[in-house]
Amino acid sequence: MYKVIFNKSAKKDLEKVSSIYLISITLHIKSLSENPRPSGCTKLSGFKGLYRIRVGVYRIIYTIEDDILTVEVIKIDHRSSVYR
Repeated sequence: MYKVIFNKSAKKDLEKVSSIYLISITLHIKSLSENPRPSGCTKLSGFKGLYRIRVGVYRIIYTIEDDILTVEVIKIDHRSSVYR
């Protein structure tokens, strides 16, 4: 079982998420503790060790530390601005 932790900026990003997507995003993040590489996740090319999950128009960017069983959520943002 992996431990999910949030980056300081990811906590602020989560507060800004539209209420329509908030429940779905939190459920996807909680599921990362059981399976950090679910179907539909993509390893981002050009970024070392970053993964992405799509939740509607939002993207969750995170890293996985297999040796210490930790998933760190880096960023949660709208698809138009998440990769900047």
